[in-house]
Amino acid sequence: MGRPISARDWIFEVEDEAAATATWLTLTKLNSWTLNRGENEEVADTTTNDSDGQYEQDVMQRGATIELTGLYSSTTGIQDPAQAYVDTVWAAGVGEASRNRFRFRHKDQADWSVWEATATPGEVGGEHNAKTTWGVTITRCGPSTREAVVAP
Repeated sequence: MGRPISARDWIFEVEDEAAATATWLTLTKLNSWTLNRGENEEVADTTTNDSDGQYEQDVMQRGATIELTGLYSSTTGIQDPAQAYVDTVWAAGVGEASRNRFRFRHKDQADWSVWEATATPGEVGGEHNAKTTWGVTITRCGPSTREAVVAP
């Protein structure tokens, strides 16, 4: 039997499409994440008299989201590149500019799950004896694809 894997061993990256060559930026200082594979799913009720009192449906639309939360990451007051890209470029875009590529995997996996997605900023804050929080919700647009991990 396999052993459970640690949630902290997952890697989340956003593609910086503004760079001269596409660059993947790793989101750091995360302390919680939730993948919801059923978010934005839509179904059509197909129950009829012939269903003999049993509910029936067809899935008409699939969707998914990942919510990432953690700590605001900065060095000398400047936000780290991945969080800054999410906050100032990706989550600020509208229309076609609201879409970007996002990928994630467990450290032991040989493939990335890659999404074209939108980003919704999360809450930022904290109490006087806490560190400042940071978060984002990534919503998949279209199907998930896979890409092999390429060693640097």
